[in-house]
Amino acid sequence: MATVTRENIGLLNDKITVKVSTEDYLPNFDKAVKQFTKSANIPGFRKGMVPAGMVKKMHGAAIFSDEVLKTVEKELMGYIQNEKLELFGQPLSLEKEAKNLDFNQPAEYSFDFEVGVKPSFEVTPLENNKTTLTKYKVTVTDEMVQEEVERLQLKGGKMTEPETIDSEDNVINVKFDESDAAGNVIEGGISKENALLVKYFTPAIQEQLKGKKAEDTIVFQLATSFDEQRLGWILKDLGFEANDKDAAQKYFKLTITKVGLIEKRELNEEFFKEVYPADNITTEEAFRAKLKEEIEKYWNSEAKNHMHNDLFEVLVHETPIELPKDFLKRWLQVGGEKPKTAEEAEKEYPGFDHQLRWTLISDKLIRDNKLEVSFEELKENAKQKVLGYYGGAAADGAEWLDSYLDRLLQDEKFVDQTYREMITQKLFDWAEAKVTIKEEEIKADDFVNLPHKHHHHEH
Repeated sequence: MATVTRENIGLLNDKITVKVSTEDYLPNFDKAVKQFTKSANIPGFRKGMVPAGMVKKMHGAAIFSDEVLKTVEKELMGYIQNEKLELFGQPLSLEKEAKNLDFNQPAEYSFDFEVGVKPSFEVTPLENNKTTLTKYKVTVTDEMVQEEVERLQLKGGKMTEPETIDSEDNVINVKFDESDAAGNVIEGGISKENALLVKYFTPAIQEQLKGKKAEDTIVFQLATSFDEQRLGWILKDLGFEANDKDAAQKYFKLTITKVGLIEKRELNEEFFKEVYPADNITTEEAFRAKLKEEIEKYWNSEAKNHMHNDLFEVLVHETPIELPKDFLKRWLQVGGEKPKTAEEAEKEYPGFDHQLRWTLISDKLIRDNKLEVSFEELKENAKQKVLGYYGGAAADGAEWLDSYLDRLLQDEKFVDQTYREMITQKLFDWAEAKVTIKEEEIKADDFVNLPHKHHHHEH
């Protein structure tokens, strides 16, 4: 009769030993041989008439090993279920080399496995409102609204092709060629085409560009030709990191290949209807008010995400959870699709540890507080996504919408991703009520430059 025993070998790390005797696996071995005789194709024998001795001689070792290991696995999994063990990943075999399983000499076999046991813990940062978080309120200024008005006017405008550059609103198609300070192109250097608004350059470069036309050139150094944000964009476009200080010192010869100008749209009812087809906007004042509302909505959503990110970091880093670190590193080496070296597992471990803590915490909070997403909620969320994508209220009630949604909800990947987003949102909304929130007004630029809460912890 099979026996299974367990002993502790480290923090949340146990060894499970499974012993199987001949009575546990031999009946299955004989049955498997018999089954094989019925289906085997062996030259010289009719199908189903192959003698058991012949099957054992040819395939006995493989069938025997298979049945012993199946029996061991069945006993191991049965034990884990009966004991209600909550484990990380799968049990790892502790056998250093393959056992000599000889069907001519069946015997009692013993197999050792190690397991990582999930810890029990409390989510202490959510107790007694002891965590304080800041919810930012971004101030939406008239300048921000004006910027958005101009962006929309240009987006819907008509492109013309003046001969020369005469405005910061000119769009120029250009070719960047890496050069020295004198404009001599470096052989094998970077060469890249782009389209930029003249206003993206610093005032000094804008001045140089005034009056230039197609095929004209200027030479400039990246670092002195753009503000910090746009310099980052340009560096990335040229294949560098956005904050590469050395690359920013490089010189480029800029050849203008085309000069364009977008004629701004007029602020009239036709334009307002194009931007907001579902709203009956007739005046510029109402249009600006609607834009302001939309911009506020955007920043409120960003502020909420920022606070939820802070909450995520607090929960992950301040909830006391012990983990079987050494076991998990060994499991990282063999538990994935491809084996990893000890060095690779060591390198991956911090990110894995971070994600694992969040999984443990979120699973516990969802389970303990019975948070769930109903199919109806999921369907409504999917509908809002589709309406958002296809132009909001205009598409609501359209005949194709229901059949499109039905198809979408049969896509497992989409349903799974939507469910995860929704249950995570519910979890954060629930957790918000368990912390102290202080509101703070902030400018958009300052909000964008806020540091993210991110501590590294040692365990």
